[in-house]
Amino acid sequence: MALWLSGGLLTLDRWVIEAQRAIQNELAAGVRAIKQGRPGALSALLAVCFSYGVLHAAGPNHGKVLIGGYGMGRRVAFWSLASISLAASLAQSLVAVALVYAGVAVLGWTRDAAQNVAQDVMAPIGTLAIVAVGLWLAARGLRKIWRQAVRHPPRAHDHDHAHQDHPHHDADCGHSHGPSLAEVERATSWKDRAALIIGVALRPCSGALFLLILTWQLGIALAGIAGAFAMGLGTSVITVAVAGMAVWAREGALANLSFHRVAQILPWVEVLAGCLITLIALTLLTQVL
Repeated sequence: MALWLSGGLLTLDRWVIEAQRAIQNELAAGVRAIKQGRPGALSALLAVCFSYGVLHAAGPNHGKVLIGGYGMGRRVAFWSLASISLAASLAQSLVAVALVYAGVAVLGWTRDAAQNVAQDVMAPIGTLAIVAVGLWLAARGLRKIWRQAVRHPPRAHDHDHAHQDHPHHDADCGHSHGPSLAEVERATSWKDRAALIIGVALRPCSGALFLLILTWQLGIALAGIAGAFAMGLGTSVITVAVAGMAVWAREGALANLSFHRVAQILPWVEVLAGCLITLIALTLLTQVL
């Protein structure tokens, strides 16, 4: 987020694009080696694909924005968010495979046509899905803030009196002061998981498309499919790391606060995260339109 706000992502983006072009040459060489039947060629290609996925995810991309923003805005366990990151990266590879074989193999698209569909159609749709997730997070946070205000209007005298009469009010008051610990820390719902995975998956990696089309044309399609999923695993290395940093930053910021203070602050954090995701996604949208 800080890099994006400072403009540092532009330099990083240029460096990553140049590095990806260099690795694409390695991908082409690896494909030729498989076609020629060289020993160890498939393993070498998968290693290059994995490296390409790591490099692709290291640059400015929507997956990190979505996973990182969600991890900051929602109190979700690291392993739950990490599993979403992995599933989203592999789903992105699956979408690339489906696009290539539905378009090139079935409809007879050329490589340029398939890449144009990915860039001109799927990229904007995927970015709009991220905008929707950001707006959804912000709206959900605002609803929680509204509910807190309705349930517990600021009445300092009554609240102080309740605390004097009930030192252990969580168990004895008979009325709710906010969500329970289990409610605040419960695992992400299937709707959250689906929205995050779809938001990432709808923008397939251009490197995966390049590899899939090339290997299909050369009659070694299975090598291309394996390489696309190797790229997905490489991408997941970075997105899982981002998930871990988001959880660490969030929990570190909340560590010294009481449970009720956390319950009051988290909806505001969710609103802020949703707004940032929306703003960054809209910026990305202007780049793909």
